[in-house]
Amino acid sequence: MKGLLQFLRALLPLSVLGALGTWGWWLVQHPPKRPQMPVEPVVLKVEATRLVQRSHRVAVRSQGVVSPRTRSVLLPEVAGRVIELAPSFRPGGFFAKGALLLRIDPTDYEAALVMAKAEVAACEVVVAEEEAKAQQARESWIALGKQGEPSALLLRTPQLAKARADLASSQARVARAQRDVQRTSLLAPYDGQVLRQNVDVGQFVNSATVLGEVFAADRVEIRLPLPERESRFLRLPQPFRDGQSEFSPAVQISGVFAGRQASWQGRIIRVEGSLDEQTRQITAVAQVEDPYGRKADGQPPLVVGSFVEAKIEGELIEPVFQIPRRAVRAGNEVILILEPDCRLKRQALEPLVVEEDFIIVSANGPKAPSAGALLCLTPIAFPADGAVVEPHLEGGRVIAPQAQGQSPAQGAPTPRDQRKRKS
Repeated sequence: MKGLLQFLRALLPLSVLGALGTWGWWLVQHPPKRPQMPVEPVVLKVEATRLVQRSHRVAVRSQGVVSPRTRSVLLPEVAGRVIELAPSFRPGGFFAKGALLLRIDPTDYEAALVMAKAEVAACEVVVAEEEAKAQQARESWIALGKQGEPSALLLRTPQLAKARADLASSQARVARAQRDVQRTSLLAPYDGQVLRQNVDVGQFVNSATVLGEVFAADRVEIRLPLPERESRFLRLPQPFRDGQSEFSPAVQISGVFAGRQASWQGRIIRVEGSLDEQTRQITAVAQVEDPYGRKADGQPPLVVGSFVEAKIEGELIEPVFQIPRRAVRAGNEVILILEPDCRLKRQALEPLVVEEDFIIVSANGPKAPSAGALLCLTPIAFPADGAVVEPHLEGGRVIAPQAQGQSPAQGAPTPRDQRKRKS
């Protein structure tokens, strides 16, 4: 009996271990089935538009600084003390052609004029006396009955020539004295505006003194560097030896003045004869007429020294595609959506013109997309070729992706349709 109990005590642990091993083996051979949930494909919704061929008027943009067409540094032609200054001869003052700007004390020059005139009168007396003596000498020669022509010395020809030369010299001194008197009054050379004033009343000036600087106010110029790519679509007045071409494209000048936007109309009048050595760009010169004239619409004057932007009217090119700038990635790359399965495809473009809101691409170029192609407007950080998207067109129209080999009438179910079927 005692041996039986010992046997049972030894057999019980072995039985428990065997049962546990058998149960573990069964669990390994028959694992529980995990519930499988259907994963819906993630389709990115993007904004898209169809490419349409159209014509486009090129507008080349540039910028520059307004400068006067004619600028003059005023220097006196006579020395003296400034006794009068015109009220308009102040920085910013306007003046008309021929108006008095500045007057120098003319007393010394008027006295020199009086003395020069007195010298002329004295020389005229000498000339009259010499002429009378020459006439008297000829009459005496004839009265004495002498034959032949009397000598030049007898007829006082040298003395008469010297007297006449002295008279001409004194008359020239009178003319110079008159000019000096006139030069004491500095008159405006054209209609313009004062840029700088360097002297005032009471100051002594000479021929080396800079009185001030003025410029013509009838028109201003703006130097506009032109990008090489866009300039080929402009009909510029090229400088030829036999004269410039007749082209003069219109240009719109705009800028911010006194906190508001203002614009002026001008024209390209010439192209500078050399390229810029640093940028290798050509420079066109735009001209605006009457920049300081009062306008009916209240536009402010186009002030010299202002920084402005310019938009030059170019040629009409067609057929082209207008690609929005927000759809263009680095390297002039865009994302196209291939139909009918709505898969992405990256494509590089060769733009003809780059503008503020669009890039213009030739519709006949070797890398140009086809007309009617879908263009993705939504910026995608890492677009993968072949990824499926759901394009949303203007007006709320949605194009559902279709599986390959499926007809449009049997369109592939979208995730939205699958959710409806499950419900």
